[in-house]
Amino acid sequence: MNKAMFGGVAVLALVVVVVLGQVAMMEAVTCNVMELAPCLQAFTSPAQPSAECCGKLKEQEPCLCNYIKDPTLGQYVNSPQAKKVEAGCRVPVPDCN
Repeated sequence: MNKAMFGGVAVLALVVVVVLGQVAMMEAVTCNVMELAPCLQAFTSPAQPSAECCGKLKEQEPCLCNYIKDPTLGQYVNSPQAKKVEAGCRVPVPDCN
């Protein structure tokens, strides 16, 4: 096997490992809006998000579009206050279109 072919195989193997790792990580998240309970004060007041809130928000990041599209939850999760919390936690606001 020549060096170029070996390099191509190595890159392909790395890509497969990274993609499978991301899929496994996404599957491991259980979407449960109650996990965001530590963020309630930050979502409903000018309070800054706590470290616990930010941790939970990051865990639930793959679920945010589901929450935004939910007619009951969307008004809270997509509110200007929630966007402030997402920015404070450095969690990007998802584009759910």
